[in-house]
Amino acid sequence: MTNRRKFIKQSIFTSASLVMAPQFLQASDSEPRFKISLAEWSLHRALKAGKIDHLDFPRITKNDFGIDAVEYVNGFFGGKKMNFKEAGKNKTYLNELLQRSKDAGVYNHLIMVDDEGLLASSSMKEAMEAAENHRKWIDAAALLGCATVRVNLHGEGNPDAKKDSAVKALYELGRFAKPMNINVVVENHGSDSSKGTWLAEV
Repeated sequence: MTNRRKFIKQSIFTSASLVMAPQFLQASDSEPRFKISLAEWSLHRALKAGKIDHLDFPRITKNDFGIDAVEYVNGFFGGKKMNFKEAGKNKTYLNELLQRSKDAGVYNHLIMVDDEGLLASSSMKEAMEAAENHRKWIDAAALLGCATVRVNLHGEGNPDAKKDSAVKALYELGRFAKPMNINVVVENHGSDSSKGTWLAEV
């Protein structure tokens, strides 16, 4: 309890300090102490409603929010022009996005990948097919100059079998991504992946 009270007290003090003295966020006069990126999912309602286009996300991030790094969601690639799976390997489309991010002065940091199969399926065959489906997004990340691709470890079945599949699928993705210097990271995003012990073992 003592540690908990100390933590809460310190958190309140720190929060108040940041509100009263925002200069604490500055490492120097020119360089911010913290660098943040904007996740495209933050604007998912406007994107789904067609109010904004995926290709405009870098410009909106910079101009409307003053943030200069972005985290894309693969499901928004293509917009009404093509489905996201086609957009993920369409170099003309990807180069257009790259140019727009450069024009906006925005760094492409990450792609969140969903709906490309179950990397933690209890069926090893299904997990390997999912790993193959994810490869185009690693290629897309490399073309866009991203550092990272985020994947999910979804699947049904026995947790141990799912763990074996997840390890093998991630190994294959990591081996594919290594020459491009792309990180492959997992989000604790439902099912067994939200169980800390299971994910740590993976």
